[in-house]
Amino acid sequence: MAVRARLRGGREGRGATAALSTHDRWSVGHGGSGVFLKSHRHSLKNGGITMTRDPGERLTVAGLGMPEATGSRRMDWAAMPREATARIERMLGSPVAHAISQRGGFSEGLAARVRLENGKRAFIKAASSLMAPAEADFHRREIAVSEQLPGEVPVPRLLDAYDDGTWVVLAFEEIPGQLPAQPWRREELNRVLAAVTDMAEVLTPSPVNEAILSRPRLGGWLAMADDAVVRGKVGELSPWAGRHFDRLAALEGNASLDGATLLHGDLYPFNIMLTADRVFVVDWPHAWVGPRHCDAVTLISSASLSGLDPQPIAESHPLTRGLDPVQLNEVLALHAGFLLRTAAGAGPDADPRLIAMMTALGLASLRWLRRRMGDVGG
Repeated sequence: MAVRARLRGGREGRGATAALSTHDRWSVGHGGSGVFLKSHRHSLKNGGITMTRDPGERLTVAGLGMPEATGSRRMDWAAMPREATARIERMLGSPVAHAISQRGGFSEGLAARVRLENGKRAFIKAASSLMAPAEADFHRREIAVSEQLPGEVPVPRLLDAYDDGTWVVLAFEEIPGQLPAQPWRREELNRVLAAVTDMAEVLTPSPVNEAILSRPRLGGWLAMADDAVVRGKVGELSPWAGRHFDRLAALEGNASLDGATLLHGDLYPFNIMLTADRVFVVDWPHAWVGPRHCDAVTLISSASLSGLDPQPIAESHPLTRGLDPVQLNEVLALHAGFLLRTAAGAGPDADPRLIAMMTALGLASLRWLRRRMGDVGG
């Protein structure tokens, strides 16, 4: 049954983000081990993304890849309370002989590959409701979603999970793979885009009870109409958006998210694992039900961070090539609005790498939208 998704308007996750200050002018450059924001007056290391200026945006992202160093809030296995690790070992049926904490991704809490004394392996995610309540809630939702995903979906199998009210833990099968190379290698991007097409077929209609799902993390222009401070900050990030705010708000207001497909809702390279012959999509707490093209649009947009032109990719992809142009523009406006509003309205305690990445992804969608609307010059 088709449903109309409810827009969150960019509200989710505000407590997990921090304010992003901008400066008068910005320069281009990659930052070796990560990416950093750099002004002509001084440098600001902000999680690994170097921005530059163009006529319509103070910050742009052309030619940039996803940084290898993503989030900065991971917890090491060794830092976990002993009572929590003991509970994990009981759940897995064997003591942990070796654990390697994973640095990729943006979530707070533990993410670790473990090898057990009985020789088995697993991937463990854990978060504390006391230290990272939003992440713990995401884990609870991911447990519920993972339990309902059919076996044909290319996801790691959930082995077990528990929630004792404080610690929320998920144990998945370990995938012996790696994240896609960044900047994208075209062969890997083609593999992932083909997997997105196949996944949409399997997940239409949605096999997951909509009552347990997230609202789509899309939209923000309408909410910014009543928030002059955040709107002003987004205008600093993109003067073009500031000048065309009403057009962007109209795209959001007229957007239809009717659809019956279960969507990932956060489909970027850091949530994809590649093996020699398979593509796996991980981290499903933001899944929602809507139009089958939405994941493809946001992933294609993010490819511009690797210097790729998203338009010809969209024109050839099965999920996007037949779209009404307005539908594609609406998704781009919704995507940019959520990301830029969240980044601009964030508080001081958020992960600066997360804010920088959200800004880069939001501006990437906005730049593609500008080109599609024939407004390249500003």
